[in-house]
Amino acid sequence: MRFIFIAMAVTSLLVGCNGHSSKKKMVESETKADTSYLSNNEQLMDTVQKQTFDYFWEGAEPVSGLARERIHLDNIYPAHDKDIITIGGSGFGLMAILVGVERGFITREQALERYEKAIDFLEKADRFHGAWPHWLLPSGKVTPFSAKDDGGDLVETAFLVQGMLTVQEYFKEGNEREKALANKIQKLWEEVEWDWYTQGGQNVLYWHWSPNHGWDMNFPVGGYNEALVMYILAAASPTHPIKKEVYEQGWARNGAIKKDTVFYGLPTILDHYEHDASPVGPMFWAHYSYLGLDPNGLVDQYGDYEKLNVNHALIQYKYAVDNPKGYEGYGENCWGLTSSYSIDGYAGHRPDNDLSVISPTAALSSMPYTPKESMQFLKYMYKEQDSLIGKYGPFDAFSLEKKWYLPRYLAIDQGPIPVMIENYRTGMFWKLFMKNKDVKTGLQKLGFNSPYLN
Repeated sequence: MRFIFIAMAVTSLLVGCNGHSSKKKMVESETKADTSYLSNNEQLMDTVQKQTFDYFWEGAEPVSGLARERIHLDNIYPAHDKDIITIGGSGFGLMAILVGVERGFITREQALERYEKAIDFLEKADRFHGAWPHWLLPSGKVTPFSAKDDGGDLVETAFLVQGMLTVQEYFKEGNEREKALANKIQKLWEEVEWDWYTQGGQNVLYWHWSPNHGWDMNFPVGGYNEALVMYILAAASPTHPIKKEVYEQGWARNGAIKKDTVFYGLPTILDHYEHDASPVGPMFWAHYSYLGLDPNGLVDQYGDYEKLNVNHALIQYKYAVDNPKGYEGYGENCWGLTSSYSIDGYAGHRPDNDLSVISPTAALSSMPYTPKESMQFLKYMYKEQDSLIGKYGPFDAFSLEKKWYLPRYLAIDQGPIPVMIENYRTGMFWKLFMKNKDVKTGLQKLGFNSPYLN
């Protein structure tokens, strides 16, 4: 197995592509590197999994062992963001570390030690009715994500719990130390007060609560978006569960979630937007909840989740091939729009909000849904655009049209890449998460059918 490590020397905040898409001649002349792995799909997947795993292993915040919100290779950061800990991204990172074990990048014992550190930190960190905030400092204290977002974040907590429960399943039948870790995870899971976040018993879950601002954020979470796993976990809780009506009336909006549309010849299966007419959301909607939740054969009264995600990815692929705005680079090898860094800050890229910015996580994390199309993108990046790859894999986003990229990463974008590629290769995370007895209870309670429930 050979991995490509690309040293970056960055002297400017904005680095233009300037038409120099490949470093191959430089690499071959200076290092005589063996690039035979570029023609081998398995080795190429090994390479991107190793690099993105390293974000959460080598790049972890050292006090907690959890994921940094962002890593900028140009070392330019806003405020103290270099050491900000992301809760949702840490959930993805906990899962990515298991890729490291299964692929031989680290040992099981090394992973266990890291998990013990992380879980011990989470035990002591600020929580709000059991839910963690969006961001933590290395001290374990909350730091606001926005003006009033200084309390519990239930969506981010759900992504963290998804990762923790997966780790629990991996270790729960192991030695005494491993069983102790699994027991600690169960305790933290049971302490999340999902029902509190119905704001006094309403039939919907609210995203935020703050001890300083109460419910002022006022964000009821209705579908469809990235938060399906939050409702499933809330129903699954053995200690603070929600009623089925919260899912049906809150998430599914009394059935309005079924008002789908057709885009690029494919049904969207569910209504992607409650408040506007956008046909499909950013690609991460098909990733975050499905790192552990297996969509294959997953059906409820509202939709078929395998078709939902496959069609979402294919629509984005077809859009890039059609390329209605005529952007440079778009096509069968270069596609994928999601929320990421953008030319002017951060943006939620999607077909009806297309700023010419491609985010590699969109296509790479869709590997289980569009293996051929995602592999084409992976080969394109490493063969033809390797100046857009650094030590932690492809950079967060780029625009060939604007000749723009930044040598920067976000945890929530890098994390799904190794996990979803592993789900494509072995289904490991789906098998672990879906066999959890509490998760099964939640799915059954909400009326889901799945091969894991038979």
